[in-house]
Amino acid sequence: MADFRRWLKQLRLGAYVAAIEAARGAFEYSRKASVVALALLATAVAAGDAAAEPGVSKDKVMFGQSAAFQGPAAALGVGVREGILAAFLEANASGGVHGRRLELIAYDDGYEPTRAIENTKKLIQDDQVFALVGEVGTPTSKAVQPIATAAGVPFIGPFTGAAFLRDPGLRNVINIRASYDQETEAWIRYLVDELGLTRVAILYQDDSFGRAGLSGVVRALDRRALALVAEGTYMRNTTAIKTAFLAIRRGEPQAVVMVGAYKPCAAFIRLARRFDLDALFVNISFVGSKALAKELDGDGAGVIVTQVVPLPDDRSIPLVARYRDALLASSPDTPPGFVSLEGYLIGLLVVAALRETGPDVTREGLLAAIYEVGTFDFGGVTLSYGPGDNQGMDRVFPTVIGSDGRFGRLGAADP
Repeated sequence: MADFRRWLKQLRLGAYVAAIEAARGAFEYSRKASVVALALLATAVAAGDAAAEPGVSKDKVMFGQSAAFQGPAAALGVGVREGILAAFLEANASGGVHGRRLELIAYDDGYEPTRAIENTKKLIQDDQVFALVGEVGTPTSKAVQPIATAAGVPFIGPFTGAAFLRDPGLRNVINIRASYDQETEAWIRYLVDELGLTRVAILYQDDSFGRAGLSGVVRALDRRALALVAEGTYMRNTTAIKTAFLAIRRGEPQAVVMVGAYKPCAAFIRLARRFDLDALFVNISFVGSKALAKELDGDGAGVIVTQVVPLPDDRSIPLVARYRDALLASSPDTPPGFVSLEGYLIGLLVVAALRETGPDVTREGLLAAIYEVGTFDFGGVTLSYGPGDNQGMDRVFPTVIGSDGRFGRLGAADP
């Protein structure tokens, strides 16, 4: 009987031990499961962070710009940046877009393609911006657009009318303005069809920008069975126009159309006035209108400039009134101008498209919103996009510099 009791006690003890071991095993399993769960959670969080769109955080969206902030084209880069910042500040003042502030990192490229490439790589790879906005110039855009396209980065509002950016296959490129072909057609329509002139010469920057304007002028004249009577060129980022002036003067033109930046174009016009070249001078929108008028300082009366936005002084246009208020709030000492108005339009489109994407912001979602919404009415200016159409506006606004240096509408109707 004693042996039986001893055996039973050992049996019970074994059961206790087994129970304890089982409990310990369960605890170990639970602990390991917790560790695994925590590891999986950490992995999921890390994966979520890795999957987050570049430039987008819970409280901001970061954009990048490479443009000329120094040199002969500085007024263009500065103006575009001021306009974009005015639109961003306007949005941020009302809480941002879906609770996110819009911010801009801007680097100076001096209107040089090599520097633009360096800036663009830095913005995409190091700064991890969400999108590129307001690139200024044809040669710089031509250098960096392939980089943006290869990286799947939206390339919004380049300040150029170059035809290659209107390629319907470039889905990530979103243009605001009319093309240079449309501007040059407007020139020749006015000079030839309305004024009856037949002798047209051209001054152009000797690079992809200038040649884009040249080709448009040649085609527009060819459609009217005419040809240029003279050509003159100058090198980018210089004002060396004397040789070009001599070549053009020999052609005895009635009009000189100009595809260049404001400093060399102003230098040409001043020289022409000095040596009594009796011709009309017509400039492309890229010239930088207010900077051109300032450079001419009294020699600008009668100079024509085609624009791709309305007069920035016309408050009867709701967009312009809104722009002027936004610019005053953002940069009180900056006078309104065509360039910053275009920059403001770029910013407005970005804000409107982000609102359409909803809180889950992606690059593809932004582009899809622009193409799918299609029409953006900003009060007097409407941008329209669709399948195979990445250019928002087709209108050209002819203007002329008055004797007071201010711009007014050219007498002809909008081309």
